[in-house]
Amino acid sequence: MIVTFLGHSCLLVEENNYRVIIDPFLTDNPQAKVKPEEIDVDAILITHGHSDHIGDAVAIAKKNNCKIVTNYELAMYLAQQGVDVHPLGIGGAFDFEWGRVKLTQAFHGSGIEVSPGTFIYGGMPTGILLTMNNKTLYHAGDTGLFGDMRIIGELNEIDVAALPIGDNFTMGMKDATIAATWLKAKTYLPLHYNTFPLIEQNPLKWKEMMKENNNEVIILDVGECHIYDKGQLKSGEIV
Repeated sequence: MIVTFLGHSCLLVEENNYRVIIDPFLTDNPQAKVKPEEIDVDAILITHGHSDHIGDAVAIAKKNNCKIVTNYELAMYLAQQGVDVHPLGIGGAFDFEWGRVKLTQAFHGSGIEVSPGTFIYGGMPTGILLTMNNKTLYHAGDTGLFGDMRIIGELNEIDVAALPIGDNFTMGMKDATIAATWLKAKTYLPLHYNTFPLIEQNPLKWKEMMKENNNEVIILDVGECHIYDKGQLKSGEIV
């Protein structure tokens, strides 16, 4: 499994010649180095309805003629924009040609801003368990710390857990460190930090905090990838 960080909470996940993008916020993302028209994928996964997570999903879906997988209400909203969708509910899973997706709970908002200051209901926010070729990525989405992360860790063998550390809108580094003790993933990626002033954090500090419990943190620059292959971690640049 190859995981590339595209900035903010956006990950590109590749396995067996399939490519899936999660929360494709690129156009208005000051960190992003690629444009939506440069993205070639087999599917799009979205954790919740905020604009920094829906991002360029519609444009990418139309370019690639691929499905968007997300919660039911958000899926129905996106379907009205002429894209193919697959709705899921929290706790529900589905096996696609390219992999298995299961939605988990997350504690956050999910309103879709349809005009400045005007929101419509975007369904419940979620995390995502993505399994491709027996390797599992847990993308926590935007969330605070919650006790059922213990259950997610107990029921799933997680190879890579991507957790928000930006604080203010999501977990900060202290709570993300607690989450890691429950999830018991093989390695961790920090997300949702340094995109905007309100979520500025030093990921190196989190890496040091995580060492106390022998948790491995991989800090990716935008465009850098993390390769999980037979238990070996490698890094490289593929975007």
